[in-house]
Amino acid sequence: MKTLLLWDIDGTLITSAGAGIRALRPPLLELFGVPTDLADIDFAGRTDRVIFRQIFVRHGIPDTEDNFLRYLDGYLARLPAELHHPGAVVLPGVSSLLETAAARPDITQALLTGNVRRAARIKLAHHGLWEFFPFGAFADDSELRNDLGPHALRRAREHTGVTFSADRVWIIGDTPHDIA
Repeated sequence: MKTLLLWDIDGTLITSAGAGIRALRPPLLELFGVPTDLADIDFAGRTDRVIFRQIFVRHGIPDTEDNFLRYLDGYLARLPAELHHPGAVVLPGVSSLLETAAARPDITQALLTGNVRRAARIKLAHHGLWEFFPFGAFADDSELRNDLGPHALRRAREHTGVTFSADRVWIIGDTPHDIA
């Protein structure tokens, strides 16, 4: 019987040492003329869309699709450079755990993350981990974290042909929002 492992990224597989926050600051100033205070934004376990909405509300920026996409593009353009910070690393034991799980025919691995797919790919490819995850559920699928699980299960069924029972699905994350 196959087991499905659904992985969060930030704080679970890697630590980015603030790369995401650093990549969010310049486009906030460049696109919207807003100082770069993100101190009261709640990032943990949130989707990118929810994080951006918090930033927009905090700074009085209209929460439009156009503003979201422009800000997202600015963030994604800066993220690769910010990941070169010496503190941005794969967490201890993660690489060997992913390799071991990938070698087992009874385990399927995928992502369940609040990152948009492009951000997930940038972060994981930077650390050589992207190839472990043939599919996933991302913030592109829904801004609501609890909606991502059904997307991951549907993709798992499409990818493997297996309908995973609840007792064979493990969600691995570092905040209550990751696994709720």
